[in-house]
Amino acid sequence: MSQRTFSIIKPDAVKKGHAGAILAEIEKAGFRLVAIKKIALTKEQAEGFYHVHAARPFFGELTSFMSSGTIFPMVLEKENAIADLRKLMGATNPAEAAEGTIRKKFASSIGENAIHGSDAEDTAAFEIGYFFAGYELK
Repeated sequence: MSQRTFSIIKPDAVKKGHAGAILAEIEKAGFRLVAIKKIALTKEQAEGFYHVHAARPFFGELTSFMSSGTIFPMVLEKENAIADLRKLMGATNPAEAAEGTIRKKFASSIGENAIHGSDAEDTAAFEIGYFFAGYELK
């Protein structure tokens, strides 16, 4: 059964010109691109998106980074989409990411790790709804 997940190509990857290569990796892994847009978040929008991390020490740095440039939020679909995307992305720390993963190839640090992906169905539902209206998800 097909499942949807949410992902963002982050500002560091966009600035370095890796968005196309990351999209190619995602499509090569069998994901269907349901929706994508090119936007820049305000600090307040980033804070709303990452509200679950508000008490964490990295919250300010994370939301400043995510509002520092262009991002590509997207909705992806395939069987086992959430788990498969997490595996394709690799560990948060690119130094610990497996060879061939997106973060091993394109990330430079824990903070600037090229891509975000939902970690569970409820998270994916919130994240998709944060960026996309229902009519955009055909």
